[in-house]
Amino acid sequence: MKDFAAIDFETANECPASVCSVGVVVVRGGEVTDRFYSLIRPEPDYYRWFCCKVHGLSCDDTKDAPVFPYVWSRIEPLIEDLPLVAHNARFDENCLREVHRVYRMDYPEYRFYDTLQASRKAFGRTLPNHQLQTAAQACGYDLTRHHHALADAEACAMIALKLL
Repeated sequence: MKDFAAIDFETANECPASVCSVGVVVVRGGEVTDRFYSLIRPEPDYYRWFCCKVHGLSCDDTKDAPVFPYVWSRIEPLIEDLPLVAHNARFDENCLREVHRVYRMDYPEYRFYDTLQASRKAFGRTLPNHQLQTAAQACGYDLTRHHHALADAEACAMIALKLL
């Protein structure tokens, strides 16, 4: 696969619609052509300690951030007609569907590919696990800012370029 958009969401709480940041890396012709990152004011707008512990974001970080429809209006033209790639795609696809539902936005049927499944297929039991940072390292990419949405999207793009 040479043309796709890698996407990663971080959430504020247990609700899939509570996206609080997004990272997108656009790949065309096998080369990264665009990157996008934004904080998002989550809906519902509260943070659980376990989410904060994972990504380090809090209400203070997103209190003045734009809401999802505004952020998505900037992303949508970047990813038009591209398949989406995510590590554990079920999570990111569910977030995207749910936040569209919460804001009553039409949801185009995005095609998702999963680098977690690709890692399991390609590396099998040769890796201790298939977490994003492990799969990225196996593909020659050093993920130093894990759980920052843009860094995770970049790692996912590198895995996809190697394995998909």
